[in-house]
Amino acid sequence: MNVRDKPCTQDGRLREVFGAPVADLYETAAGPDASAALTRALEIRSFLALAEEQVARICQRVHEAMAPEHDMDELSADQLRMDAQWLEAALSARDGYRTALGDLLRTMPPPGQQTRPVRMTQQTITTTLPPATAAPAPQRAGAARERRP
Repeated sequence: MNVRDKPCTQDGRLREVFGAPVADLYETAAGPDASAALTRALEIRSFLALAEEQVARICQRVHEAMAPEHDMDELSADQLRMDAQWLEAALSARDGYRTALGDLLRTMPPPGQQTRPVRMTQQTITTTLPPATAAPAPQRAGAARERRP
């Protein structure tokens, strides 16, 4: 199954923000006029869909191993420990992708708004030095001392 077709918990949010179903958003993102925000959002969404699928697979595997009809002699503490580590990694990845997608959707410009280059102007300050009327340095300033016999 293509990642575009995998369901994701954030599909509704993407539809709400961009105003189109996810399948249509992928089509739009493939075009030349796709915004950077849409492209990035769909990239993160693809990773999120895979991470969520991994979480579901691991949970299903653990539930099957713990099912009452399953032979308890086949139950392995090492296998369950490994599944717990895999689950922790998958949940961490899922949480990271959800956070990244949420941050992107919260900070991106509204859809349809053209991005404009920002014009930076640098102000200059002009100063003049005071005239050179300072007192002259003493005659022996910085001179080496004479040796006395």
